[in-house]
Amino acid sequence: MSVATEHRSPAKPSSEARALLGAAGNRVRVSEEAKRKKESLKKNQKPSRLVSETPCLAAGNNLSVDSTCSSDSSLGGSSVKMVSSKRRMKPNGLRSVKVVPDGVESAVPIPVKRCDWITANSDPLYTAFHDEEWGVPVHDDRKLFELLVLSQALAEFTWPAILSKRDMFRKFFDDFDPSLVAKFTEKKVLSLRSNGSTSLSEPKLRAVVENANQTLKIQQEFGSFSNYCWSFINHKPIRNGFRYARQVPVKIPKAEIISKDLMHRGFRCVGPSVVYSFMQVAGLANDHLVTCFRYHECNNNAGKDQKPKNEDIEVRTNANSTRSSHD
Repeated sequence: MSVATEHRSPAKPSSEARALLGAAGNRVRVSEEAKRKKESLKKNQKPSRLVSETPCLAAGNNLSVDSTCSSDSSLGGSSVKMVSSKRRMKPNGLRSVKVVPDGVESAVPIPVKRCDWITANSDPLYTAFHDEEWGVPVHDDRKLFELLVLSQALAEFTWPAILSKRDMFRKFFDDFDPSLVAKFTEKKVLSLRSNGSTSLSEPKLRAVVENANQTLKIQQEFGSFSNYCWSFINHKPIRNGFRYARQVPVKIPKAEIISKDLMHRGFRCVGPSVVYSFMQVAGLANDHLVTCFRYHECNNNAGKDQKPKNEDIEVRTNANSTRSSHD
């Protein structure tokens, strides 16, 4: 009996992983699919980066951004390297960054405290006059003569109005040089009055010319008009130390003494109120309120700007007389 021979086809190679013999025993190689998953996992992971973050620079405003500047950022037009940030954002998707130049936060300027009669609505000229001139000790004769004339004008104008005409006053009064104003003729006075150049009344114009003549006489007697004025207060400014504007008077006893002496010498339109205004503006009296930032500054200026007293001038005068006698 014949037996049919059974033929078997060769086994197809299996696509699955086969067991391999290793030194530590049998191990199963990771499948290609597992490899792909592992590589995909590695790609999705972001590399950690260490970045020294600094605030973004801008012109003093807050900037809302979703990135921060690296330590390479700087001023002067250089580029700023931006690095994305994963910090928590605001609901609108932006993050506020406080911008500070050079890494130093600038202080917010605090409004200075001035005398109560200077307000936010005051004329800029008047404010500058308060901040730079009013109450500063003056020792220049020409400047003192100018301030005396302007104080006389207060009878007809306010300080803001006078300051607006100041350049015009200087032009028509020859920069307040007493030696030149004293030479004004009657025709000159009438011309100034007729064309309204100075806006001063005729009595005031005549008083300016007469006071210029008397100023020259004082210069000859006391050496300077400054020395004459400051001698009444022992060459030291009066510091009243008022706290409120209502405390500032329109005149003081010392102003009455000076006024009386001026009128005795032939000065005109120099009543106690005019003289006291002159003392305030020329720094003979520091009437800035104690709460005003200028009060202490004017006191400091007074200490730095002391001029020779009467005794020194008398010594020099005697020395000159002695030399003249020997000559």
